[in-house]
Amino acid sequence: MNFSRLLVPFKCECGRTHACDIESVIIKSGAIAELSSLCSGYDRILVVADGNTFAAAGEATVAALAGKRVSTLVFDGSRILIPDEAAIERVTEELKSFGASLIVGVGSGVIQDLCKCVSHYEGVPYMIVATAPSMDGYASTGAAMILGNMKETVAAGLPRAIIADVDVLKNAPMDMIKAGYGDIVGKYSALADWRLSEIVNGEYLCEYIYRETLAATERVIASADGLLARDAESVAELMEALVVVGIMMSFATTSRPASGSEHHLSHFFEIVGIVKGEPYFTHGIDVAYSSVITAELRERLLECDLWREAYRLTEEEYEERIRSLYGAAADGCIALQRRVGNYALDRTLVYKEKEAEIKDLFRSLPSSEKMRELLARVGLYMNEFYSLYGKVKIDAATLYAKDLKDRYTVLWLYYDMLGE
Repeated sequence: MNFSRLLVPFKCECGRTHACDIESVIIKSGAIAELSSLCSGYDRILVVADGNTFAAAGEATVAALAGKRVSTLVFDGSRILIPDEAAIERVTEELKSFGASLIVGVGSGVIQDLCKCVSHYEGVPYMIVATAPSMDGYASTGAAMILGNMKETVAAGLPRAIIADVDVLKNAPMDMIKAGYGDIVGKYSALADWRLSEIVNGEYLCEYIYRETLAATERVIASADGLLARDAESVAELMEALVVVGIMMSFATTSRPASGSEHHLSHFFEIVGIVKGEPYFTHGIDVAYSSVITAELRERLLECDLWREAYRLTEEEYEERIRSLYGAAADGCIALQRRVGNYALDRTLVYKEKEAEIKDLFRSLPSSEKMRELLARVGLYMNEFYSLYGKVKIDAATLYAKDLKDRYTVLWLYYDMLGE
């Protein structure tokens, strides 16, 4: 794919000028060799990776930087790296002590977010050498961090370049390839939530961004059968879509095109897992499974009248429920919702007025059965999801994952109308 058309600012049909400050996107076999020319203007370079990502592409990255002064920071790959304050501090200390003028991340989600965050805070540019087609944050302006036990999307800058060597990507752990596919399939849910909020709240929605995101999603689905076989063209198509979606987020200046209720559910399982020491799936796989759950919620809402009195707990009941679920993260959730004021709103009249439009939207979307079929194409089956989390935790997520974010999604409509 030629990304040049997406990297030049343009005036959109929505009335806004869209721009993305990435200079280069290189997705091809042997792409890492391009680092030599891309880094020609930099001398002291900090390479950041973990043990697994360095094994995948670290040596090739360092070799491509021959002639430069290079320092490598490699996190322990034997345990999950959490993008928290401690990880930020470690990268920042290495950056300053070495005096690097460029950060080159070697990895995917967490490494990408750490480098992006430190780059933004310290005013030092970064590039990313992708090691897996596992998530859509490569080209987005947000960094998904865990700060104060809360999952936060921190505003950050964009990489100067995205280097994705297909020879590396196709050999990524299969769970990471599945995660990238799951993140893309989740766009049906995210786009539905964006449209829903446009209907209910009058939120800005760009039809161009909506179309481009949907088209990228459908290209991946069309080539999905090659992913389990590690087919180079299918893997490249997936990576291209992940980058396109990231650029669409940059255009929108929000993660709306790519992140909705399915991501909030995923964040619930991750945060609760971290706080309580319970297992959870990788982000993209959780997003995939959660997209089936959000489709089921829309189907349940199709069967009910949308003019019921909005469901609400008392303030005491609410705090008790949130603290039992989120533990150390509860204060952050409660403070966020008090600031946003979602619980003080009664959208019942809007739901009644817009009921036909809302239900027409829901009928136009893939069914939960169709979503299950899409996941099965890459060997993701809902019984694994139910087995890991169980009905009690999943039900709690559908009601209270919304409290992790300030964004309106189908989770709010479901809570308002069906409650507990």
